Amino acid sequence: MITLDSTSESSLPRRMGRASIRGRLLSTIIGFGTLAVVTCVLAPLVGSTSISLTRALDPSIPFDQNVDAQIFFVARLPRVLAGALVGSALASAGVVLQAMLRNPLATPFTLGVSAGASLGAMLVIIFGGAFALGPLSAVPAASLIGAAGATAVVYWLATRHGHAISTSVLLLAGVTLNSFLSAIIMFVQYLADFAQVYRAARWIMGDLDIGSYDPLIASLPLVVLAFALFALLPSSLNLLSVGKDAAAARGVDVPRAQRLAFVSASLATAAAVSLAGPIGFVGIVVPHLVRLLVGVDHRIVLPASALFGAAFLVACDLLARTLLSPVEIPVGVVTAMIGGPFFLWLLVRKS
Repeated sequence: MITLDSTSESSLPRRMGRASIRGRLLSTIIGFGTLAVVTCVLAPLVGSTSISLTRALDPSIPFDQNVDAQIFFVARLPRVLAGALVGSALASAGVVLQAMLRNPLATPFTLGVSAGASLGAMLVIIFGGAFALGPLSAVPAASLIGAAGATAVVYWLATRHGHAISTSVLLLAGVTLNSFLSAIIMFVQYLADFAQVYRAARWIMGDLDIGSYDPLIASLPLVVLAFALFALLPSSLNLLSVGKDAAAARGVDVPRAQRLAFVSASLATAAAVSLAGPIGFVGIVVPHLVRLLVGVDHRIVLPASALFGAAFLVACDLLARTLLSPVEIPVGVVTAMIGGPFFLWLLVRKS
């Protein structure tokens, strides 16, 4: 008869649990990854002009003579990739902030980062400015500078009494700063003429009308850095969502985990807003939909939200391009029309 010693018996459930998590993670990545890839491939094929993917990818036709390839790769694919990048960043940031703040209604815009980015962009749009930050043009560069300033202010307020972040102060400071900066944005718009106000209003609505790959390349380093930090967080987020004391009792370095969460979410939000403007509701709709599908384990929720967020925003942008074709709706309007009722349903459900 084959027997197991006590060490083997105690380690068996743990090994089975790890195998189960790996299996669920793999199936989740395959499922949501397939959805994201299929959405990103099919979305450029839909529009006011019908094109063929086979003809667009046909190497025997010179690019300058292949209208389908020009529409696919030049006119539509950059905005699809931008939608995937922005949707993934905002959804992931929403997951991280909801866990860190222990607030299911927290969004990437809760902490004032988006308002700081918007103010920076508004100042350049209204008053002009001919400067660049590396590959970034004036508006995205000013947006990143504004986001960095807002992040620094909120972080200083939340940590000035100690090394750990006070989540209650962080939340209150973010909401207050968001309101204050929004008031300044309205005052700046009041000083502008009609054409400047129209351009500023379109930017604030959120728009993925990107005509080249340069903005994507410029924003990519920040997004990659944010996701590298996200990869360090899932296990800590599971415990932080229970409470700081419980997390510390189980060996989590709470101040370090909070700093990583705050910095990574701020980086992702800043990069997304500088690329496409403040597109709302993605960071609250996607994480809750994903939790309904895969559960609450952040080891599964975080990658699933990143992939589903990409597919979700690309699909919303497709609706924005085609619902009133040839007129395009800002994608932020579409996400708000979907996210608003969902937000109200969530409030009713939580109450």
